[in-house]
Amino acid sequence: MNTRLANSPDGTNIPDSVTAPPPPRIGPALKRFFSSPTALLGAIVLIAICLLAILAPWISAQNPYDLTQMDILDGRLPPGSASMDGVPYYLGTDDQGRDILSGILYGLRTSLVVGIASALIAALLGTTVGLLAAYLGGRTESFIMRLVDLQLSFPTILMALMVLAILGNGVANVVLAIIVAEWATYARTARGTALVERGKEFIEAARCLRIPSHRILLRHLLPNCVAPIIVIATMQVARAIGLESTLSFLGLGASVTQPSLGMLIANGYRYLLSGLYWISFYPGIALLITIVSINLVGDRLRDVLNPRKAR
Repeated sequence: MNTRLANSPDGTNIPDSVTAPPPPRIGPALKRFFSSPTALLGAIVLIAICLLAILAPWISAQNPYDLTQMDILDGRLPPGSASMDGVPYYLGTDDQGRDILSGILYGLRTSLVVGIASALIAALLGTTVGLLAAYLGGRTESFIMRLVDLQLSFPTILMALMVLAILGNGVANVVLAIIVAEWATYARTARGTALVERGKEFIEAARCLRIPSHRILLRHLLPNCVAPIIVIATMQVARAIGLESTLSFLGLGASVTQPSLGMLIANGYRYLLSGLYWISFYPGIALLITIVSINLVGDRLRDVLNPRKAR
């Protein structure tokens, strides 16, 4: 019986039986993903939210953080009112005359940027650390995982508050705080997945052929860690958006000159018992819809990318 050979990166032939398994095809995975009505609804809503956030400067009635465009006389107008200049305020205004709808659209931009940027950078950092820990093993692995355990012992909000107490407010600092708080989750997941793959034949064959370590990590271990990392990253985007809104609500997130859904909710919090519900209500609904849509997509990705749940 003939054994077909495949070329390794250094030109040495490796039997097919010990080469890395091929990555799953995208087509069937997408078909299974969109077969779920809830996942399809979540994806449509999420795409619509992203488009609204991107087009905010062109479709908003005003720049809600440009003081020259606001008039205090238009403050606390109910939904459906119009300004003194005839500009419609479909969701009303807050106490400073800021259009609530415009504030939501601009706030979505900040929330999505914070969520996506922090999730991507934390995934890159945590995955790299987790792969190195699994591949190197020994004392290096023990040291890295004890550091991960120490970081995970702190609540996420507490870790973020500690970072912001040192660095101060601002969107960039919020992103950094979330990265510091969340990277360990990716590291533990990547390390657990890589440990399973490290003992397989194709990894042992690559080591015996003295293939460079960085090639083994990038071409053999990393592809097998992508699926769980994608699922976690999707969920972490929703968590990051919620955390950023929480910090902004507490006055520790974005600065007052930057749009934020949490800040809009905080502006109307003191008016909730005065009948001016719209100042906090509509930004809160926008935040809820955004997080729920991301979670719906993430839940379906978890089922689609998990081979044990494949149908």
